[in-house]
Amino acid sequence: MVIDGQEPLILTAYHVIRDATKVYVRLPGGKGSYADIHAADPRSDLAVLRLVSRNLPPQKAIKFGHGERVQQGQFVISLANPYAAGFREGRPSASWGILSNIRQRAASWPGDEEEDPRDPKALYLHGTLLQTDAKLNLGCSGGVLLNLSGEMIGLTTARAAISGSETAGGFAVPLDGAMKRIIDRLREGVEVEYGFLGVTSPAKATGGVRISAPIPGSPASRAGLQVNDVIESINGVPLREADDLYLTIATTLAGSEATLVVRGRPTPVTVTLAKSHVRGKIIVSKKPPEVRGIRVDYTSALFLQQDRRAAFFGRQEIHPGVVVREVDSRAAMLLKVNDVITHIKIRDTDVAVNSPAEFYREAAKVGASEPLQLTLLNTEWHRGAPPKVTIP
Repeated sequence: MVIDGQEPLILTAYHVIRDATKVYVRLPGGKGSYADIHAADPRSDLAVLRLVSRNLPPQKAIKFGHGERVQQGQFVISLANPYAAGFREGRPSASWGILSNIRQRAASWPGDEEEDPRDPKALYLHGTLLQTDAKLNLGCSGGVLLNLSGEMIGLTTARAAISGSETAGGFAVPLDGAMKRIIDRLREGVEVEYGFLGVTSPAKATGGVRISAPIPGSPASRAGLQVNDVIESINGVPLREADDLYLTIATTLAGSEATLVVRGRPTPVTVTLAKSHVRGKIIVSKKPPEVRGIRVDYTSALFLQQDRRAAFFGRQEIHPGVVVREVDSRAAMLLKVNDVITHIKIRDTDVAVNSPAEFYREAAKVGASEPLQLTLLNTEWHRGAPPKVTIP
């Protein structure tokens, strides 16, 4: 589905292009072009392609509707290519029906039922899908679900049918505010950095979600959340079950502030979210900026990637600082991937950095002709006092 006619950019489902080495997009009128994968995100099952041919007629981008305003029983129209029917001419097949239900879950595989903060499940397993009785067979993934005004309210997917055991399901990923934020990131060609709060074993409670012990060093821990706290809402979104908490936090995105209403507290709790882990291969065309050959990430992302037997550096906590994500030859003798940087020296002061944004902001204050002086976390590789490194 064309979402930017100038580039042009195509929105499709991640599982349609997963493991692809070449992608060809057929357009109406028999025209077509090979496409690069501009950005792809397995957790949302969304991907954006960029057409490489410049000899194409102008493409009209589809108009986005409001997937959060849809109602059960409203009429919808689907446009998709079941089993590649009409591929030669690039003509999709149309069908119509009603929205049978909203906030539906895809059938899950064994092991998908429980959310593990270190290996969070895909968004479509959190009850986000639109269900329609419009005919959507296998092969319809990446099509469009329209309202009667011709606005896109969902991206059709056969993912639910693939994991189910009965009939091909008519499902679509809704184009609500959360998904639009994700699509905006993919349109930019950058990674979708999902939010992370750091609470464990949330369970349904009357009028909210009850949490177990927050992970030490997590945003939840730093905000003072405690065992058995009941979170009633996040950013005005009421919580009815654990899935609501995970979904709202994830789609608020890392680095954003989340306002939590906690039962028994006179004022809301404001938390700056860290970054969650994403299962599967992420594809981006624009990487974060680098400083002296270094790219960094949230330490929460490193913590969540550790094996369950061996937590972050052997300790069950998330440390402050930023983790080295990439390092080139200029700094390779001094730093390595997974080193944690806690401070940057600005003039005569060691300034703490606890997010990539803070690191890049503070590093920009160091002139190009000045050495970059960093303090590293004391780990099993660096014993004694926190080591200092200086990068010319």
